[in-house]
Amino acid sequence: MLARDVPVGHVLAADDLRQAEVASGTGVVLAADRARVLGQRAKVPLVAGSLLAPGQFGGARDFPPRGQSEVAFAIEVGNASPEVVRGDRVAVLEGPGGSAGRAGEEKEDVAPVVGTVTAAKTADSPGGPRVVTVLVETGAVRRAAGLEHPRVVVLPAEGREAP
Repeated sequence: MLARDVPVGHVLAADDLRQAEVASGTGVVLAADRARVLGQRAKVPLVAGSLLAPGQFGGARDFPPRGQSEVAFAIEVGNASPEVVRGDRVAVLEGPGGSAGRAGEEKEDVAPVVGTVTAAKTADSPGGPRVVTVLVETGAVRRAAGLEHPRVVVLPAEGREAP
């Protein structure tokens, strides 16, 4: 069982794991196999409290999945709910003062970037930006990278609607 969240590419160490009793040992790494796990890289993000499966470590990275990419956004205070957490489905929109609304230029609507939060870190300093990492379709990466002063809107978990 994972003792803490482990990012993709992290080399698994003894303090990343803890032993747990489970009803069935099928499809999970058993305590007796711990030695073959240590020193291996996480292929996917691993969540604290989850059971470790054989395909989640070693070899090449399996994350992000084909056709998707992770984009990190520096989110200024007030441009996202402080409750945004990993797993939230979000839309990232151009905020005020961004390139879509510069004075003297005709305002161009920039389509929102929709994805799933893979990490949400608190600001390093009071009033500073926080970093929210979002898994998006690879085709949206260029648009995502061009957003200035991004705002994050949490969307319903189910459904396809976006602003």
